[in-house]
Formats: sequence, structure tokens, C-alpha cells
Amino acid sequence: MDFEHLLSPVRYLLDTCPAMSASALRTLRMYEAWWEHDGQAMSYAVDRAGTPHIRMFDRFGQRSDEILYISDYWRMLKEGYKAGIIWRVFEENSLIPFFLLDYVTCFYDIGVSCPYTVSLSTAVPLEKYGDATLHERYLTPLLRRDESVWQGATWMTEARGGSDLGANVDTLAQKGDDGRWYLTGDKYFCSNAGAEVAVVAARVGETAGVRGLALFLVPRYRDNGQLNYHLRRLKDKIATRSVPTGEIELHASEAYLLGKAEHGIYLIMEVLNLSRVSNAIGSTALAQRAFAEALHFAQKRIVFGQPLLEQPLMRRQFDDKLADINRAFALAWEAAEMLNGVYRQTPPYSEQFHVCRLMIHLAKYWTAEVAVQTAKWAMEVNGAMGTLAEFPVERWLREAMIADIWEGPPHRQILDGMEVMERKGAHHRLFEMLETYTEPDLLQDMAARIDRWLYAPQEIREADAQKMFEALALFTGDALLAKQRAVALEKTLEGRHKG
Repeated sequence: MDFEHLLSPVRYLLDTCPAMSASALRTLRMYEAWWEHDGQAMSYAVDRAGTPHIRMFDRFGQRSDEILYISDYWRMLKEGYKAGIIWRVFEENSLIPFFLLDYVTCFYDIGVSCPYTVSLSTAVPLEKYGDATLHERYLTPLLRRDESVWQGATWMTEARGGSDLGANVDTLAQKGDDGRWYLTGDKYFCSNAGAEVAVVAARVGETAGVRGLALFLVPRYRDNGQLNYHLRRLKDKIATRSVPTGEIELHASEAYLLGKAEHGIYLIMEVLNLSRVSNAIGSTALAQRAFAEALHFAQKRIVFGQPLLEQPLMRRQFDDKLADINRAFALAWEAAEMLNGVYRQTPPYSEQFHVCRLMIHLAKYWTAEVAVQTAKWAMEVNGAMGTLAEFPVERWLREAMIADIWEGPPHRQILDGMEVMERKGAHHRLFEMLETYTEPDLLQDMAARIDRWLYAPQEIREADAQKMFEALALFTGDALLAKQRAVALEKTLEGRHKG
């Protein structure tokens, strides 16, 4: 089997995506060329520099909370914004340009993808639920195409954790006598700390649980020009160093309610849908990069008189890892296309929206696991050299570990996926979508297994959830691979007919 297409993210996309316009391909090739020529060296320098510092006060004693990255960081970061990773979504009224550029980004640096993702996850709800004044003031700068572009952020999690937002969000939103909203509280894991504007989960009134949460837009600066939130510190974390993650303090911070307060948990879910699909796309790209690093070593390392790649056991491992990556991409891309079809919806949602939610949970769960296992294997292929920080292989394992945690670890995806099957019956519609691409007896067996599982007692159902969710992810991925092959064959036959 030929593995050379795994060395280029654009070539892999070209081989696997159902369709891509000539202009999209041209943009991707230019972006990949920039990474190859300039971006990789910048990314390496940022990673080696480690956690940046904060300049908390300016020379006049005014609070500034400025993040002091090396200059290469800002050059690298702004390149994706200029390429159109955010503005193309709104110009083309489609999420697909984001996911294509995001895949290329994550092949080189999944950490840089995080600011892009949370900026998109700020811009989309702002555009959907904000009024014309908010659009002019905050959306327009997020869609700029030059160095002056603003960044967004999504801050939900507090110190007790993020998996149970209903129990762990204490940030309080209060309406002042002037009719404006003010937020007070602490956010603990805040990616893209320092963003010009963020969407923030806060509690309105005394309603307990997720029903008491609402989504607010919080700018970096107050109307009087002073800081509207404070950056307490940056995290010195194991993984991605190319995104600043910090602790944010909100002290009567000026805020704008997005949508209806009683719909807050739904808007938060919409934000998570965007970031979870990006995570699935990024995990697959990271797995491809780890595979490429293993391939580069195995082609040149001579063991017992022949290249490591030609050893039967190693060759089989490469074949198996490629199959894992292909299945992961099929899941991630289906989630991306399904989300693209429903992300404009508002509550109450359609049946297709809930099926999309199930696909997102399956994709996020499976792709993150593939990224971790592929990066671990790539380190093993490189042997002792794979453990050294002077070579890139150990980095991909570090970064794969955070992709597994971002936007909800595996158990969160499993439980949320179980919920959408129990309450919305989303798996029935999923099986209808897949029936063309799988054997009838396999489909019937999987449907029966899911039904038996869902009707089991609660304690048994949750205890067996991971086993069943993994089986469903594998089944879905294999069916989507068959769909991918069918679409490719149809394109080939269509091309021959036109020829």
C-alpha cells in the first residue's frame, strides 16, 4: 500500500473529501506551502519557548494583562486568519472552508487551531443571536482579513470542572439599574486568554442546573476603555504551548445576553458542537502527522539489512494505522458536513440536528483515541529518538493528550451520546442513513445490540456504555468508509463519462 499521500494534509484531503472547488484547493495549497516554508519553524520555536509571561501592569501602573509571546507566535497565528479560516465561513455561508483550513493547521500545530476554533465559536452565535449594533461593534472586527483581526474565546469551565456545567458554573449574571448585564465569577480553563471578545456561560436568577445558565458576550474592554476582565495567570500545561490557557476573573464585567436566557444551555450546546467537530478534525490531522513522522523514520532506518518499513510486522502496523486514520477521517468529515447542514438552526431543533449531535459525539470520542494511540505508536517506531524534545515526535503525543480532554473527555462524549439516543432516538435515524453502505445483517445486529443496551437497568447501561459506544463508533466509521468509496467511484465514473 502506498503511504506517500499521508505526508501532505492537502493531498490527503484531496484523496478523501467528496468534493472540493478549484478555489478551495488553491487556498489550501498556498496555506500548506506557507507552513512548509515558514510556519513549521515558527511553531517549533513557540513550542520550545514554553509558557509565555504576562505583563500585568503597564509602566504607568495601569492593569494591562498583556501576554508576552515571542514575535513568531503572532505572525504564525495571524496567517490563518488572513487565509480566511473565519471570514470565509461568513462569505460562503458554510463551515466547510473552516474545517478544510483547520485540517491543514492541525497537521502542523493543533494548538494554533484552538484560537481559530474559539473565534469561530464566538462569531457564529454572535451573528445568529446578536443584534445589528453588536454585529457592527464586535462581529465586524472578528471578520477582518488583516493584522487587525480580533479574536474570540469560549469560557465555560470553572475550577470544579466542566463536564457538569449545571452543578459547576457559579459565575453570576445580574442586570443593573441601567438595564445592562454584569458578570461576576472566575473561569478556570480559559483557552485563548486575552481575546478581544468571548462568549461566557453564567447563571441567571436562582434556577438550579443547566436551565439556569445563559450565554453572554463579554468584551475585553469596558465602554470607558478599562479592562473588562482580568487574567490571573497562564497555565503551565503538558500539551499545547501555542495557545494561551489561563484563569479569568470577572468583576461586574459588562456583558450582552445572546438569545433568550431560558435558551442558554442550547446556545452553549451549539458552541460545543462547533468546537467538538473541530477537535475531531484536528485529532485526525494530528494522527496523520504522527503517522508521517513514523513513516519518515521507518523508510530510512535500516534494521537487519533492510528498511524498517519493509519488516513484515512493521508493515502490518502501518497498514493498520492507516485504516484507523481513514476511519477517523470518515467520522470527522461526516460530522463536519452534518453540522454544516444544521448549524443555522435555532431552538426547537429538527430531528436531523439531534442525529448530528450523535455523530459529533461518536466522532469526537473515536478520533481523539486514534490521535493518542497513533502518536504513542509513532514514538515507539522512532524508539529512543522519539522521546527526545529536540525531535518533533514527543510533541505529537503531548498534544494528542489534550485533544482527548478538550471539549469533554471520552466519558462525557459517551454519556451525552447515550442521552441523545435515549431521549431523541437519534440512533434510529443514524441507522437509516447508513443502511445503504453496510450489510443488512450487520445493521440489524448493531440495532438490536443498541436497543438491548438502552433498555437495560440504568446502572448496567452506564457501566456498559463505553463498550457499546466504541462498537457503534467502529460500525459507523466502517459504513462511512464504504460511503466514501462509493462516492469516489461515482466521481470516477462521472469523469470517464464526461471524458
